[in-house]
Amino acid sequence: MNNVWLLAQTEANEALSVVPAEPITSEDEAMTKVPSDSNTVGARTREQNPLGSWLWIYVALMLVMVFVFFRGPQKQKQERKKLVQSLQKNDRVQTIGGIFGTVVDIKGDEITLKVDESNNTKIKIASSAIGKNLSQDKS
Repeated sequence: MNNVWLLAQTEANEALSVVPAEPITSEDEAMTKVPSDSNTVGARTREQNPLGSWLWIYVALMLVMVFVFFRGPQKQKQERKKLVQSLQKNDRVQTIGGIFGTVVDIKGDEITLKVDESNNTKIKIASSAIGKNLSQDKS
């Protein structure tokens, strides 16, 4: 008869002890596997951690989300800055409030628009209020 010994661990003292096992019959062999070396115990520990193998995927997804959320507004800010820097006198513009006018003067962050030709009405707006440069869109 084959004498098989198994390592048994008790919950009370967490110590390993050797206990005899019942002989393995041919039917039991297919269902019972006895670890033969210490590497199998390490493999079981890795399998028990559900996030271990997926953690890098979660990190990659988070990086992509951060890139998408911060890249869009940054790109719009660069385009708006380029639009304001390209403004010149006599350019026809539309403000973000829907006012159409012609650029008369540009001083730093302040732009003077002529909004009515007949009354020579002018308004001063911040450069951040420019929505479109209609002169560039036509050409």
